Amino acid sequence: MRVSHCLDDVIALFDGVFQKTFRTRLVRGGDEPLYLPADDDSPWHRVIFARGFYSSALHEISHWCIAGTARRQLEDYGYWYTPDGRDAEQQRAFEKVEVAPQALEMLFCEACGLPFHVSVDNLGEVDVDREAFATQVQERAERYRSEGLPCRARAFEQALCSFYQDGLNMSSAIAAGLECLSDLHEGTREPLLETQR
Repeated sequence: MRVSHCLDDVIALFDGVFQKTFRTRLVRGGDEPLYLPADDDSPWHRVIFARGFYSSALHEISHWCIAGTARRQLEDYGYWYTPDGRDAEQQRAFEKVEVAPQALEMLFCEACGLPFHVSVDNLGEVDVDREAFATQVQERAERYRSEGLPCRARAFEQALCSFYQDGLNMSSAIAAGLECLSDLHEGTREPLLETQR
């Protein structure tokens, strides 16, 4: 298993699997993550992760892997985001929508040999039950393991495993992800190659 984790590697793996097939690229960003659909300034959809953090990249990829076709045409998938200082109701809503992507993030971390830490992402005065949320994320990850990952998530996990666990070179790991993506698309309604709008 590889022990070094270079952001250029995860960007190359993501772009190698999804740039042509889904017109999507992984991009280093500033203080806040963001998803931007293709527009007049860019022919690519962009998954922008925060401050060059590896964990932010995996987390934002997880959100992208869950978002459906219509949501991927909207900035930040059309979701709301309330920053730090959420009240109890807002925190419950946040955790509800974060369980699935953090479960995928956990599996991506495992695939590349990184520790995973849940994020409750709230520094306000509301008491947050981190352990309960971590249990929900773990249970969802187990469901993914038993029932299967979403198509794009499975392909990305395969690319990560091929590169980090199996020691394949970059082009072979990308090919493994693309092969998995192609196999998983058979019988699905989502096109493997997205066309220009």
